[in-house]
Amino acid sequence: MVLSVAAAITLGPADVSLVNVRDVLLNHLGLAEVPVRAAKDAIVWEERLPRALTAAAVGAGLGICGAVLQSLLHNPLADPFLLGISSGASTGAVLVGVLGLGGTAIGLSGGAFLGAVLAFGLVVLLAQLSGGGTDRVILAGVAGTQLFSALTSFVVFAFADSDETRGVMFWLLGSLEGVRWDDVALCGAVVVLGLALCLGSAHTLDAFSFGDDVAASLGVHVTRARMLLLVLTAVLTAALVSVAGAVGFVGLVLPHAARFLVGPRHARLMPATALIGAVFMVWVDAVSRVAFQPTPLPVGVGTALVGVPAFVLILLRRRRAR
Repeated sequence: MVLSVAAAITLGPADVSLVNVRDVLLNHLGLAEVPVRAAKDAIVWEERLPRALTAAAVGAGLGICGAVLQSLLHNPLADPFLLGISSGASTGAVLVGVLGLGGTAIGLSGGAFLGAVLAFGLVVLLAQLSGGGTDRVILAGVAGTQLFSALTSFVVFAFADSDETRGVMFWLLGSLEGVRWDDVALCGAVVVLGLALCLGSAHTLDAFSFGDDVAASLGVHVTRARMLLLVLTAVLTAALVSVAGAVGFVGLVLPHAARFLVGPRHARLMPATALIGAVFMVWVDAVSRVAFQPTPLPVGVGTALVGVPAFVLILLRRRRAR
């Protein structure tokens, strides 16, 4: 992962070498005083390094959430956006970016976070009113996703001009443009905390993999544990989506790749998924940034282009294994 971040920093229209990256890092960490041109220092420290670290955190966090949800919901197709979180974030961002609700006090990321939390709350409410259970959660998530997707499309269609539509659509497809160190701190903190809590619940997640009845027989309070873990994944996903936009397929594909490498036990699956997700997102973002210079490709498009063939390959491998 460290080598991937270092290599990704060198990619771009400006010529930056690995030696430049090393010197800038040593200077800012107070470990050396190597002469570096101010332009290269700004490119590495203020632009490319925060972006690469944010990409790593987003990939790790979404991968972790996907692994948790696939176990909780007994559904290999579950991903962090199943609960309507991505659609809710999109609606919140559109309301701020197009209609100006909240203005500068909230910002695009703040609106996206509030929308994601609201969508998750609605999905949980619908699931509880319909009787609870994993199937009800999934159905409520589908309903919430469709509702907030329709609201997003309505606001863009009815109120946005051409410039606003282009800017909002770029964010909706996933974008790490303009991330700064405060975004790195936010994403890094929530991912580290989320990974620690998931590792602490590894045995509970292992029990859920065998079904609710088995989990209950092993002493797991099924309803409470599922709700706590759902809230954890919702908050983690909401925080990451508010920074990076809707980045799909990471939470769906990468947990399967990690299971193929380390097996299903969550004590090993969680850190493996986080590392694979981090490396995956760093490279997808780096390639998306330089593939169509000077216009960057939305990172969500890149993850889908890579994720779909990878998912098909995993499905074929699983079929051969059987």
